[in-house]
Amino acid sequence: MTGWATFWWAIFPYISLTIFVGGHIYRYATDRYGWGSHSSQILEQRILGWASPLFHYGIILVLLGHVPGILIPSSWLDALGISESLYHLLAVGLGGIAGLMMVVGLVGLLWRRWTVERVRRISLFSDHLVLVVLLIVGLLGLGATYGYQLFVEPYNYRLTVGPWFRSLFTFHPDVALMASAPLIYQLHVASTFVLYIIWPFTRLVHVWSFPIAYLRRAAILYRARGGLAKVPAAATLPVERKRG
Repeated sequence: MTGWATFWWAIFPYISLTIFVGGHIYRYATDRYGWGSHSSQILEQRILGWASPLFHYGIILVLLGHVPGILIPSSWLDALGISESLYHLLAVGLGGIAGLMMVVGLVGLLWRRWTVERVRRISLFSDHLVLVVLLIVGLLGLGATYGYQLFVEPYNYRLTVGPWFRSLFTFHPDVALMASAPLIYQLHVASTFVLYIIWPFTRLVHVWSFPIAYLRRAAILYRARGGLAKVPAAATLPVERKRG
């Protein structure tokens, strides 16, 4: 076992997760009013209209697909009647489609930030950085899903990457498992932990800001000079009633 293997698979993940948690606490304490996605929709809508949904739906499906592959032991799925061949088919088929959606959406968002002058002017370095790192993570994931699995050999990462990741939570990481995984899987995992490091200092913090309060707020009541204006229910926006 080399020192580099120990660093990447037994030390670096904890450094990454510590910065991830501590960074969010620091960001919220010092930049609460800057906590959000800072939408630039008003500056450009044509590219954003297709790139943003592709990215968001794609990454949600990708994350859901990682649950049975990484967090759930393969023996549990076997007990449910999900064989290795069936799981492999679903991972390559559905997982690959979700990954493609994510990557295409990211390419569109990056292209928009680089080519639309009004968007480029208001973009921060962190805006470009997080999209580039997300794209690297996505491309490496696609490379593992399509490139390695289809053109090199089928690889059951649920027997190496999955148990290694779960061992992090017991504070006894099995370095040998991750060190034996193909290089593209190692790069995919390492780039993901790099993403965790920069996450708290980028727009990605808006993931934790779902506006639950809006669900219980009253709708706007529009009034015209001649009486109440007829506004479709779908067009109303939630606001708080005035008191007093």
